[in-house]
This record gives sequence, structure tokens and C-alpha cells, in this order.
Amino acid sequence: MKHIDVKKLLDGSLVGQSVTVCGWVRTYRDSKNMAFLELNDGTSLKHLQIVIDKVVTVGYENCSALGCAIKAEGTLVAAAKGDGVEVNAARLTLLGECPLDYPLQKKRHTMEYLRTIPHLRVRTNTFNAMLRVRSVLSNAIHKYFQDNNYVYVHTPIITGSDCEGAGEIFHVTTHGWNDGCKTQEEYNVTDFFGQKAGLTVSGQLEGEMAAMAMGKIYTFGPTFRAENSNTTRHAAEFWQIEPEIAFAELPDLIEIAEELIKFIINAVLTDCAEEIKFFDERFEKGLTDKLRRIVDSEFKVLDYTEAIELLKKADKQFSYPVEWGCDLQTEHERYLTEEVFNRPVFVTNYPKDIKSFYMKQNPDGKTVAATDLLVPGIGEIIGGSEREADIVKLTQAMEQRGMNFADYESYMALRKFGSCPHSGFGLGLERILLYVTGLGNIRDVQLFPRTVGDLK
Repeated sequence: MKHIDVKKLLDGSLVGQSVTVCGWVRTYRDSKNMAFLELNDGTSLKHLQIVIDKVVTVGYENCSALGCAIKAEGTLVAAAKGDGVEVNAARLTLLGECPLDYPLQKKRHTMEYLRTIPHLRVRTNTFNAMLRVRSVLSNAIHKYFQDNNYVYVHTPIITGSDCEGAGEIFHVTTHGWNDGCKTQEEYNVTDFFGQKAGLTVSGQLEGEMAAMAMGKIYTFGPTFRAENSNTTRHAAEFWQIEPEIAFAELPDLIEIAEELIKFIINAVLTDCAEEIKFFDERFEKGLTDKLRRIVDSEFKVLDYTEAIELLKKADKQFSYPVEWGCDLQTEHERYLTEEVFNRPVFVTNYPKDIKSFYMKQNPDGKTVAATDLLVPGIGEIIGGSEREADIVKLTQAMEQRGMNFADYESYMALRKFGSCPHSGFGLGLERILLYVTGLGNIRDVQLFPRTVGDLK
């Protein structure tokens, strides 16, 4: 049906004109001769007020239930009180009724309660704002890479290898366990692909292959981790952005990552000012200033060894002991970003034993050319490295980890045919969303979160 978006009406350009608007009733106030309802269609965080004159407006009697879908026809006028606009309704039409047990009767619900009704929580102001920020953020990511001559590639979701070498993958199969098979290998041969298959944990390996032809590529799609982790930052399914850049070394990668983060945060501040203000007021005081500081600051580059020394000298008791060779925990990352430097920090040159097999080995034989971008308030949001281009060193790293070479034949072949220095990183979309919205749980920045024991 022909109608005008609420967002378009709110800009005031159609004042004095007859308009038709559709949406869901968010509030309803009644009096003897007049009634007022607020309508939202998802195009704006702000609601549109519909003014009902009970003598004039036709059909209003059926349109007062919270959550019901209606069509309102009338004249757009300047608001009687304050700034803005409202519609003097001539006719209301009920499009979809809503019973009195509609779960969203209160103005505020806990986030925990809303997670029990994911099909309805999208109608709240919080998720209205979050999904719009997610959309703008995603578009800004594409724009950054497209404007800088990257090719967008779609890497496989079903794969035969585990990029991280951790084995924490979801297996893909067309049938259950066959009691006639004596081994897992024998079972795999009878499956759809004739071998073990799983959902991808990363598009990096295939992305590197594309970069060896296209120069600069990026992926942007769903990835999966079968980690039995029930934290506020982990989900079994999440979206990840992974650029791979030929002829780029670690310093180049750091420069690109910083530029990307500043670009996309600035886009959100510009295009989602109303939503960020909402999150600033309701979830994280000072959020707007925090994001502005990120855009305006110069990120710190810190060697891992120096980071360990700073942590060991800290006048602070950490839950996890700090020694050279340990993986940095969130408490360590936040101390560095919030108490030492008060800005984002790239930690570089990690011990090779705690990083992935594909990272370029440094001349010292102990570290790799890797970097994690740590930000105040959350910790790591980007992990990346220069990739190992030397087939001998790559083979040694894989042997030390006991990896199956047959699973990586194509990847290793890249090092034989025109290999070059190249680098890449991964940015979790939900991680950066947590940062720019101030929401505290990854379950609240996804439409339908997939976590341990939860498949609603």
C-alpha cells in the first residue's frame, strides 16, 4: 500500500499536506474528546504522534492496543507543543490486531527479559537503534574498502580446513553416525563431500588466494566457532570483516586498520547521531565523547615485550599472572588502553607459540609479525598479521602443530607460485558494535544470537 516513511514525515518537508503512514502503535493516551498515539515504522528512532479527534477521526476505536499495526491518513501539521510535527488523523485503519497480553507493555524491560522474546524485542527503542547503527556501520565498512580499490569476495561457508588450527568447528554432515564404520575417517568418506566438512571459522585462507590475484580484497560474512564459551563477548555465529592485502607488511597493515576504524566510527557519529545520543543517555554515559576521542587520537603502537614489562610493573593485582609468553587477557588489555595510554593500542610482535601457524616469523625466531588492536572499554577488536610467505618456515610451523598437510595443499602452493609479502586482519562486526553502542553483551547486538544452549 502507498504510504510515506515516518522518517520522511519527521523532517517537516511535507507540513500542510495530506499523508498516509503505516506502523505499529507504541503508546496510546486517551481523554474524553481527544486521543494521542505514537507510531513507529522502523525508519526512525523517534516516533510520530497521531492526533485523534474523536468527533472527526474515523476508525480510531479499534486502533488503541499497544503493538497493533495500523494505517493513519490525515494532514501533517506542526506540533501543537514543542518542535516537530504530528498528524491530524482523518481515518485510522487496523491492519493487524494485538492482544492485551502483548509482552512489551512496560516502557522499560531488562535486557535479560528481552532475550527471551527475540522475535519481539526488535520493536523496542534499544533494538530499533542498534539495528540501524549495525546497518550504517556495515555500509561504512563496504564504503571504506570500495573507495580504496578492494575487491569484495565471498569465501566458502562450508570448508574442509580449520583456519585457526584449533579444531573448534561445527561439523557439516548429511547423516548421523554409521555404526558400520570402524573409524571417523571411514565415516567421512561416506558423507556428502567424501571428507570431513565444517562451517568456516574464517575466510582468511581463501581470501589470501584471492589477494594473490586481485591485490586487495575483503570478505564480509558469517563465521562460526564451536566454543563452549558463555561470556558477554562470544557467540557461536558472528559476522567478520577480513581484508587481505598483497605487498603489505605489518606497518602497512597497522595504518590500514587505524584508518578503517576511524572511518567507520566517524560514519556512525555522522549518520546515527540520534541513536548514539540514545545509547549515551541509556547505556554508556560519555559514549559520544569516547567515540570522538577515537576518531581524533593517534593510536599507540606497542611491542608485546614492552607491554609485558609495563604490566609487570603495574601497581595492580591481576587475576591472570603476567609473564613473557602469556596471552594477554582482557584485564591486561584494558589496563594498557585505559590506565596507561588512554587511547587505542596496537600490540605487535607476539610470541609465535601463542599465535596461528600462518603468521610471519620474525628474525629473532621467537616472535611473529602479528598485531592486536586494543581499545578502551572492551579490549581486542582486531587481530591480524603479516602472513608467512616462506614455504620452508610455513611448513615448519605446521609440522610443530601436527597439522594435516593434505588439508592445506592449495594454501601452501601459493608460496611456490609468485609469493609476495602480504598481510591481513579480522574485525568482528559484533565486537565493534559493542564498542560504538555501549551495549554490554554480544547477544544484544545480534538479531537472533547463537550461543551455547540457545537456538531461538
